[in-house]
Amino acid sequence: MEVAETKCSSDYGKPPWIFKGSALYQLHLVKSETARAFIPKEFRLVEAFGYTLGGFFLASYEDSPAGFFDELVVIAGTVWNPPTSCAWAAKVLVNSGDACDHGRKKVGLPSQVAKFSKKITAVPRRRKSKFSGFLDNIGLGTASSSTEDCMDVLVTETNGPSTIDICNINLTTLGMKFDKWKGPAIKMSLPSFSGRTEYNPNLLKYSCNIECRVRAVRAAEVSRPSLSSKHDTEESLSEHDRRNLSISVMLSKPLLALELGCLKMQVEAPVVVSHHSTSRFAAIDTN
Repeated sequence: MEVAETKCSSDYGKPPWIFKGSALYQLHLVKSETARAFIPKEFRLVEAFGYTLGGFFLASYEDSPAGFFDELVVIAGTVWNPPTSCAWAAKVLVNSGDACDHGRKKVGLPSQVAKFSKKITAVPRRRKSKFSGFLDNIGLGTASSSTEDCMDVLVTETNGPSTIDICNINLTTLGMKFDKWKGPAIKMSLPSFSGRTEYNPNLLKYSCNIECRVRAVRAAEVSRPSLSSKHDTEESLSEHDRRNLSISVMLSKPLLALELGCLKMQVEAPVVVSHHSTSRFAAIDTN
């Protein structure tokens, strides 16, 4: 694959860019037809029986080139890039103007400024199963109290005077307490494609190298808020459709939820992918 480095953002400093905090990485089964609406035609999905692997990455960064901010990355699906596969982001929502600008212009992401409204409540604990008792015995379960803390995160996209509620994410916050086992320390790389946007028309590839403590947690429940958004400007049909499709990704069936604690993410400078090199991409399709 032929690549050429892009210029770095002066505000962010020289790459690699370092982000520290915590995150929830949730994998979903996403309908292939939904994912294809976001992915360039020269790519083929890693798919089976009409579904691909997508989901979302919900992060809260305590330290980054843009300071403290929250981020929601909606992952449309996975494309095949021998000898591995790469994710494709359908939408990126951040509550930082600097992070949004950097994501758009330097990393080729479909970034948009958003508001993250968080509310923590104590709710009665669900009845334990035999399996959850086993998790308790090996240190992976939850505490024995009769209640648990749940956090509701309402993500609202903002565009000038317009606001649009995207989704509400309900997650258990027990795993974030310091008296809980955080899981083993791991290192992993999450390669991704990006670009083909209004702000960066190039096709790009970049890598996120992650060091963290990881543990499986209960999948977050995602819902679509009632229609209470304020619209002061008109939007095109395509923008409306793409937003609804990205919400469909969030509402798809969860497979696995991973809590990434003590997170240190190193994002490498994106590289430009040459057009003819994409012709070598193979397809994995068992339909």
